[in-house]
Amino acid sequence: MPSAIDTHAHASADFMAKLQRSREALLALDREHARAPGAPAPRVVQASSLGAEDMVISHLIDTLALDVGIFVLQTGMLHPETLALLEQLRRDARVPVTVYEPQAEAVVQFVAREGKDAMYKSIALRKQCCGIRKMEPLARALDGKSAWITGLRREQSGARAEVPLLDTSDAARVKLNPLAEWTWGDVWHYIGAHGVAYNPLHDQFFPSIGCAPCTRAISLGEDFRAGRWWWEDESAKECGLHVAQDTERRQQEESHA
Repeated sequence: MPSAIDTHAHASADFMAKLQRSREALLALDREHARAPGAPAPRVVQASSLGAEDMVISHLIDTLALDVGIFVLQTGMLHPETLALLEQLRRDARVPVTVYEPQAEAVVQFVAREGKDAMYKSIALRKQCCGIRKMEPLARALDGKSAWITGLRREQSGARAEVPLLDTSDAARVKLNPLAEWTWGDVWHYIGAHGVAYNPLHDQFFPSIGCAPCTRAISLGEDFRAGRWWWEDESAKECGLHVAQDTERRQQEESHA
């Protein structure tokens, strides 16, 4: 079976210009949100799902020697391959990699009440599961931070088609999406060129990797995120981590209408 690098590593014609813009954006964020003298932790963190995009960003953080922390949400339902990559990242990264887990009692109560397969029963239950396993730990990970970095790309889905390089819509903190304009081919070109470690599930046609029960491989011609929550309508396919505030508020209003 060909590797994901063999299959996807095709840089766009303007890749070097994109890479330069990404580097400049990361360096600017590092300067503008510099750690206060004597502060125990950086003001900027990368949210890593350990997907291909995030491994590229972690590599850039290392090579640019940025004062940026990295965190991973260990939901308790990740693939073994993802957990192995997490341990490799923790060994190899120049900066500390912090792991956040859900509140154990909240998980126990949810599973006891709704069952271990609750995510398949309704969108509401699936989002409750995401809320317990992702959203609450994310809030802890971002507490006290003035900026965070994600691997969002415009090409990933219709819902992400207008992802900005720098998102200032949240008054609490800015969000940098340094790969916003990169293609999937650009991502894999960088991984191949720099020997970046990646999840072997990508070699098995998993372009987007989340919790094991909510992720499957995709077939030729399917959308990039077709393997995430594949039993749901396309418009519902976000866990909440990257839903714009106005969109989230509108969805909440509609659900209570």
